[in-house]
Amino acid sequence: MLVADQLTYDRYNTKKERIYRILSTVIGSGNTTATSPTPLRQELLENYTGIEKVVQIKRGFGNGWIEFEQNINVPLSGFFADPEILDLFEYELLYGDSKTALIEPYTVVLTKRAAEKLFKEENPVGQTIKVGDKGTYTVTGILKGTTHKSHIVFEGLASMASYRSLEALGTYKKETSGWNNYWQTWNYLLLEKGKPIEDVEASLTKIFDKHISINTNPDVQKAKLSLQPLTEISPGSLVNNPIGPFLPWIFIYFFAGLAGIIMLTSCFNFTNLSIARSLTRAREIGVRKVSGAARWQIFIQFLSESVIIALLALGLALVFLMAIKPLMLNLTFARVLKWDLEANMYVYGAFVLFAIVIGLLAGIFPAIVLSGFQPIKVLKNISTMKLFSRIGLRKSLLIAQFSLSLIFILTVIVIYNQLNLFVRADHGFDMSNNIIVRLNNTSGSTLKAELLKYSNITSIASASHVVAASSSYGTGFKKSLDEKEWTEVLYYSVDADYLKNLNLSLIAGRNYSEDVGESNKNFIIINEKAVTNFHFNSPVEALGQMIIQKDDSAKREIIAVVKDYNHQMLVAKIEPMALLYKPKDYSLLQVKYSGDKAAAIKTIEDSWAKVNPSLKVDHISLEDEIHSFYNTIFKDLVDIVMVISFLAIMISCLGLLGMATYATETRMKEISVRKVLGASDSSLIILLSKGFLTILLISILIAVPAAYFLNNLWLNEVAYHTSFDFVVISVGVLILIVFGVITIGSQTVRATLVNPVENLKSE
Repeated sequence: MLVADQLTYDRYNTKKERIYRILSTVIGSGNTTATSPTPLRQELLENYTGIEKVVQIKRGFGNGWIEFEQNINVPLSGFFADPEILDLFEYELLYGDSKTALIEPYTVVLTKRAAEKLFKEENPVGQTIKVGDKGTYTVTGILKGTTHKSHIVFEGLASMASYRSLEALGTYKKETSGWNNYWQTWNYLLLEKGKPIEDVEASLTKIFDKHISINTNPDVQKAKLSLQPLTEISPGSLVNNPIGPFLPWIFIYFFAGLAGIIMLTSCFNFTNLSIARSLTRAREIGVRKVSGAARWQIFIQFLSESVIIALLALGLALVFLMAIKPLMLNLTFARVLKWDLEANMYVYGAFVLFAIVIGLLAGIFPAIVLSGFQPIKVLKNISTMKLFSRIGLRKSLLIAQFSLSLIFILTVIVIYNQLNLFVRADHGFDMSNNIIVRLNNTSGSTLKAELLKYSNITSIASASHVVAASSSYGTGFKKSLDEKEWTEVLYYSVDADYLKNLNLSLIAGRNYSEDVGESNKNFIIINEKAVTNFHFNSPVEALGQMIIQKDDSAKREIIAVVKDYNHQMLVAKIEPMALLYKPKDYSLLQVKYSGDKAAAIKTIEDSWAKVNPSLKVDHISLEDEIHSFYNTIFKDLVDIVMVISFLAIMISCLGLLGMATYATETRMKEISVRKVLGASDSSLIILLSKGFLTILLISILIAVPAAYFLNNLWLNEVAYHTSFDFVVISVGVLILIVFGVITIGSQTVRATLVNPVENLKSE
């Protein structure tokens, strides 16, 4: 269902075979981004043939706060786009004219759901909405509701003419870097019918030679341009700067691989169990053959039984699916990727076909073996029959099953330990008793002043990003223009209360001062890692030095060095970091409180209601925000791999049960003779179990090194990681042995309890 869900993206488009997205791959680094230079559109349309349309999409309109009807505020996500987007992606309008809807500045097309959220009337075309600081927009179209899935997700599309107008007003910076800016624009093109893709790729090569490769500035990153078919975007290859949520193929391969391993081990078990129980059906086969049944008829009988069992299993699986599906859709990354896992007749048809194939795969080997029984042998003396008595296929498969089970168990333990390390680690700053309040176009200074009236609020800091929660600004810095290389530095825009709020330590220098106001913009605070990367001998030497910022060419004086702390997620090492004083960038308040958390939240809500009563306050504890990423990735992964591990070990134990059953049934008379001759129950249990315990031991010897190697592949990519140590191995091995011993014991103990008289009376 997951694969089917992903393969529906953009397939509705009747022009899908002719639509491509232009990608940029930075030369040297190999990093590929979904965006490409803005001048491409005009260049392709004016100077190259074979291209019917080029559509550009830009961020900036999305995540604005809409004001309408008595100053009510609600969020809206969307993009700026060329008018042709409606035709290219076949977005149908319920109201409005698609030919003119996105031509004029400050016009917007809304989805039906967004329109229902914003307006009471069914047709709001002609109404206006105010989008934050981006102006007032006239609604010129409403999109029809649809079940079609697209890799582009939005609530509103504003005209590209609006973006140009905002550029002229200074709301957005003009893209002065032109052909070497690969990060602002998504370019999609529609080929003319019959136009070979090779011709367009040749055109992109010419554009690279004409506009990009000629740049001699060593600081400029150059990128090759390539085409990505619409149907290969989601699922597709992993690219940077995607326009929306998408699932890379690697994840589908991962999930399919887990399912494949479980299914194959189930097939192995069916083979093992069928052969193990074959002695109970040997006389049936002999009688059928004596009565005239051909081998092919018995072969078909056993194969059809296997297929019927698989189809019955499918019916039970569908019941389980209905129970598991809501849990799967509730996983955080499932919500982020907007999975719905809806099925149709094709998906259920694939289910049935898959079940039949599994039935054939699992049953063909037992059918060959059982249909080959000789009637004289099975009817004369069944006790003389021995199947796979030596270490062979069945035991090898069982070793493989238990090895996989132990690998999964050890992996679950390692991932769980890693999650605990992230959650409990000391980031180097104080995140306790701190609540993040997102401003959402609300005056931060007014809200801060209101909050400070309350005695349970001890400190409030303004910032651009949540610390250690995966996002920040970033740019290059130089000590002088003579230097060739820029030092890349991540930075946060903060106020003078930031250091106190997080309990950060200054190694040298002074903090920002609110008394000097805007003059703080001329200064910068850096961390110890930045001191090292700028090649200063000490933090004290760095004080008073001037450094040049790449994106605005401003010179800033270093006034302080802060002690290194983990300002990014713990998956990455500490990088050069700066704290800048830029009030325009503030998007949140960090509110430190004392006493009860519920009382602090009540204080925040009351203060917000006084400052911006029309908008609901958006708050979350700093600790929860920082840990949310780790819970999204690692907790979901723990849950999934834990379920797979449980299935794997249960299936392996079923295989072991089959072998133990077979072994005890074929040795029942031997056990009876030994008991008559005085053998103890404990000696019989050891006799019957030692072969299976050897299988478990071999599995452990295979799985532990394999799990160590596989887990260290990803652990070594994480800056702060747990270890694959003796405790992990001991716990995993203990779990495997407990399950194995219970399974083996259930049969060996049963064998020792038999009455030898019943087994030997006919001898």
